[in-house]
Order: sequence, then structure tokens, then C-alpha cells
Amino acid sequence: MNASPTLDLKKYIRDIPDFPKPGILFRDITPLLAAPEAFREVIRRLADQYRHEKIDSIVAAEARGFIFAAPLALELSAGFVPVRKPGKLPYDTHTFKYDLEYGSDTLQMHVDGVKPGQRVLVVDDLLATGGTVGACCKLLAQTGANTVGCAFIIELSALGGRKAIDCPIFSLIEY
Repeated sequence: MNASPTLDLKKYIRDIPDFPKPGILFRDITPLLAAPEAFREVIRRLADQYRHEKIDSIVAAEARGFIFAAPLALELSAGFVPVRKPGKLPYDTHTFKYDLEYGSDTLQMHVDGVKPGQRVLVVDDLLATGGTVGACCKLLAQTGANTVGCAFIIELSALGGRKAIDCPIFSLIEY
């Protein structure tokens, strides 16, 4: 059964107050993942947005971004390249260390994950402050790849994550 283009994806996002700590309203995607019609519709809408871009690879940072990036890569006939925390990838890696509000973090990607000039789309489940995806874009810039955009299922616009990302952004759901 094909989902309707008018399917309200927000109905499949569960709000969890005070998670992971008091004052945070967590947007839970697990009901969306459990509903095949909604999950399929997310992948269809993302694919429709980027079909004309001739994407070579889709890059996603662990872990929830992987859930959407892999089926989207298949739909767009593109490769999927995981970006992970240090020590999780078995081959030689590019490494990018970046600062967070309270500390720092590091991302890695296999050196042969993307090649210079390849057209890459970065995918994640949620855009909040933009730190992780912004770091992914900088890591990709080090490889010489062309990041054509960053796609998200949910964007928390009040947190200003767009400012941390220097490429076009597309979000399916905005809060």
C-alpha cells in the first residue's frame, strides 16, 4: 500500500517530557519506525527531494542517522558511508575533532569512504544544535567531497542548528 503524500508524519513522533533529563522534550522516532507506511513515506519524501542531485554517497553519523541513510541510499542508487566514534571502524580513517558546548568529540570515516569530487548527502534523524552534522560536513570537506545537502527527519528550529551547517538543509518535520 502506498502512503499518501498528505500523511501527517508528526502523528508518528512521540513526545517524551524530561528525557534524558528534566526540562528536555525528547522527540521519539520509534513509533514512526514501527509504522511501515510512515517509515516508507519518510524515505520516499527524502528521495524525491534529492533524486535530481545525482548523489554518489549518503553519509550518516551513528546511530539513528544510519536507520534512514541506508534505505535512502538504496532508493537513490548511492553508496552508504558510516561516520563513527573513534575505534569503531576497522580500516584507516579520516578523523575530525570538534568542540561541543561542554567538551569535545571526534568523528571518523574510512579513508576510502568517499572520493574527491563525489556528490554526498548527509542524513540524520534530528537537527538540534547542528554540532554533529556540521562536523560531518567538515570531515567531508577534508576529503574533497562535494556535500550537496543535509537532510533531517526532524528539525528543532529554536535551537538554531542551521547556523552550524554550511550547506543546504532539508527537514521533513519542524518543531
